[in-house]
Amino acid sequence: MGIINLIKISITALLRNKGRAFLTMLGIIIGIASVIVMVSLGQSSTQNVRSELSSMGSNMIMIMPERQMRGGVDVGSGNSLTQKDLKSLQNTKYVRYVSPSVSSQAQLVFGSKNHSGSLQGVSPDYLEIRKYGMASGIMFTDEHVRSNAKVCVIGQTIVDELFGSGADPIGKSIRCGRVPLKVIGVLESKGQNQMGQDQDDIVLVPYTTIQTRFAGNKNRNNFNMIFASATSEEESELAATEITYILRNNHNIKEGDEDDFDIRTQQELLSTISSITEVLTLLLSAIASISLIVGGIGIMNIMYVTVTERTREIGLRMAIGAKQRDVMLQFLSESVILSLIGGIIGIFFGLIIAYVASKFMNLPYVVSQSAIGISFLVCAATGVFFGWYPARKAANMDPISALRYE
Repeated sequence: MGIINLIKISITALLRNKGRAFLTMLGIIIGIASVIVMVSLGQSSTQNVRSELSSMGSNMIMIMPERQMRGGVDVGSGNSLTQKDLKSLQNTKYVRYVSPSVSSQAQLVFGSKNHSGSLQGVSPDYLEIRKYGMASGIMFTDEHVRSNAKVCVIGQTIVDELFGSGADPIGKSIRCGRVPLKVIGVLESKGQNQMGQDQDDIVLVPYTTIQTRFAGNKNRNNFNMIFASATSEEESELAATEITYILRNNHNIKEGDEDDFDIRTQQELLSTISSITEVLTLLLSAIASISLIVGGIGIMNIMYVTVTERTREIGLRMAIGAKQRDVMLQFLSESVILSLIGGIIGIFFGLIIAYVASKFMNLPYVVSQSAIGISFLVCAATGVFFGWYPARKAANMDPISALRYE
């Protein structure tokens, strides 16, 4: 029996009971659609995180003092990062930009309006490290840093809160506690990050200004954090290793002793988040795959019923010369066709649901070609696996007994 004739006969047989065929395929449709949606949303989440980290600086490195324990009590971060560390990191092979970071809480006031926020004391390189752009005005310079200048660069949220939407704050002064700061620039809007933090609610000030003019910063030689940027994303780990060597040497840490600082790269964060996302995606996909098993059992059940209903037909075919192999292939092809058609419909609905879900969740829409390819293979395998036994039962029938069947 030719393949074309085999397919035609199988489709004709399935069309005799359209409703039953559709209900049989429903388990496969739901299973495949669920897997497609889970994989697509998992990859969308990973891509969204990657884009988020890239917007923050894909080769950014954060250096923080190690948290200290006294008597088993966490007393917070130490003061291990100094001016010496900052200068040492400015002359390295794999580090392109370096900026210290000190912060101070302040009530921001302009006229009758006020906003509770924090000041971020940094150097001009901070914009390159964090991938901020200037919407208007200029970034403060190294000269501003050396002179402890009372200037600032603000985010769009600060502009809206203190000056009003669409206002031009350049040249105006805001009061931060008792210290007036002249606005010389406005940052381009970045919106919220993945954690819901408003990246535009920011006031950048020369770090020396924070250290000298705000009472909360008594130790003017230390930093809360140091931001660095590797020469490239691929060399982030090399830069982290280089920084570790320099800081251990600066802090006179002996071999075998623990660091008094902590280094985190964007690649580490991405790897950690991606691993979590992949595990969750696999777990949800595995749960969704249960529908495929249920669908396969449904196919086996219906094929058993079909074999019983068509016993006389099987006997007649075998009586006029059909071989066992022909009968088996016929019922096996019906099973595979049911599974494949259900898989195609499932993929179609899965892609639509994934698109709607990604737009609703504000995620990029990702089509997983590997998931689609695997779905086709799984559908074919399901049809063969669950259709083989009923097909074998049909092929092993005795023609005479089958013709006598009522």
